[in-house]
Amino acid sequence: MGSLRRLHRLLLLQVPPRPRAASPPIARSYSLDVPAELLRTQGFIDGRWVSAAASFPVLDPASGQQLVEVADCGRREARAAVGAAHAAFHAWKRHTAKERSVLLRRWYELLVQHSEDLAKLITAECGKPMKESRSEIAYSASFLEWFSEEARRVYGDIVPSPLKDRKILLLKQPVGVASIITPWNFPSAMITRKVGAALAAGCTVVVKPAEDTPLSALALAELATRAGIPAGVFNVVPCSRERTPAVGEVLCTDPLVSKVSFTGSTATGKILLKHAADTVKKVSMELGGHAPFIVFDSADVDKAVAGAMASKFRNSGQTCVCSNRFLVQSGIYKRFIERLAKVMDAELRLGHGFEPTTTQGPLINVRAAEKVEHQIADAVAHGATVVRGGQRLEGSFVQPTLLANVTTEMLCTQEETFGPLVPVLKFNTEEEALAIANASHVGLAGYFFSQDVSQIWRVAEQLEVGMVGVNEGLLSTSEAAFGGMKQSGLGTEGSKYGIEEYLDIKYMCFGGLTL
Repeated sequence: MGSLRRLHRLLLLQVPPRPRAASPPIARSYSLDVPAELLRTQGFIDGRWVSAAASFPVLDPASGQQLVEVADCGRREARAAVGAAHAAFHAWKRHTAKERSVLLRRWYELLVQHSEDLAKLITAECGKPMKESRSEIAYSASFLEWFSEEARRVYGDIVPSPLKDRKILLLKQPVGVASIITPWNFPSAMITRKVGAALAAGCTVVVKPAEDTPLSALALAELATRAGIPAGVFNVVPCSRERTPAVGEVLCTDPLVSKVSFTGSTATGKILLKHAADTVKKVSMELGGHAPFIVFDSADVDKAVAGAMASKFRNSGQTCVCSNRFLVQSGIYKRFIERLAKVMDAELRLGHGFEPTTTQGPLINVRAAEKVEHQIADAVAHGATVVRGGQRLEGSFVQPTLLANVTTEMLCTQEETFGPLVPVLKFNTEEEALAIANASHVGLAGYFFSQDVSQIWRVAEQLEVGMVGVNEGLLSTSEAAFGGMKQSGLGTEGSKYGIEEYLDIKYMCFGGLTL
């Protein structure tokens, strides 16, 4: 083993790291200039703003300073929200598809109208740069627009009967109350992607937003009310990290809940699945990813680098579909790293999300920064070379980091990072790349760059992931199906298939006919 490590060190890529200058202060305080009507701090149950016995702070992840305090809902509020949603369901499901479509369209229009203020909320509580926050609001609104249209396209079937005296009909009906549990990294879009489909189908919902980012969910509730969404159809129960297990248990075990939709870690998803199993609820789970990004010798290197930048550094690497393991074929390995390093130097700027020049904001909290720091240290200890970055800065800021000479023994290739870290492995053959890419218990997204048409078909079919970007680093859109394989989850979101997750199929046999 010692001789192998010495040989490995001799083969290290000779790309000199940038000199490490003293890092200037990054975090600055910004006032949250948002209309009071959109800056809500109470829970939203049955069309009313409700307080809780306690509150919890929402922090600016860039500065660590408190923005506001929000109602810390518990079991009582969660049960009240489920009860309100159940009561409202009986009337909401009787709305015609066109009526639901019109209301969702109004909600979409209000998101567009207030997009700048909604983007400010995202930057304040999540930390992403304003440019990205604006993009998220456009993405968030697109799901309401899409499902406002899909509401009118929920078709059943008439099936030819084997008997002359009966007709076979297959009807689609809403499942009932849906619990919607969402993450902090897309605090608006992850809600509308689920809720848009649920409301279009005729379901009612209880939303539990992440404890780090409740403000976006509460602003959506305000706009839903303005759009005319009836009381009880859309409910929000914010809660602290300490109360999350109790609230989550209610939302996954209450007999009045028929459906659970969750986006988050695989570990948490397994807990919620166990809760939901006792009452056999319908579930959708969008869980962890560990996306491979493969660059073959035939690839256009500049396009591959542009794809890597888009895929890795959006939201400072804090997306479930961002690339985590970079596999580059030996013929272009050195050229790819050199080019990527130069583009990182030219395009990435750390700072507060409200600074116009910022492209990389903070990570969501100190725990997230510590995880990335630990992965970098582990990789370096096992022989990786720091080409760019490598340092954790003040608070939850981490330098965008590029590592060369990475191996599969390193922690960063074995678990999801959720941070601005690019570990680059070298491979020789297509078979080797696929073996490394598929050696994971999760399979959400994967990317590869190649100009060999036959190779494109082979690799796209053999990658064990639910979504594949071919010569493209960004693939999310409301029109496309979003979902994974293996332990990356169950079900589909977005696209024409997303609404099916909130529908039951009922078989009706109409007999006794004289034809």
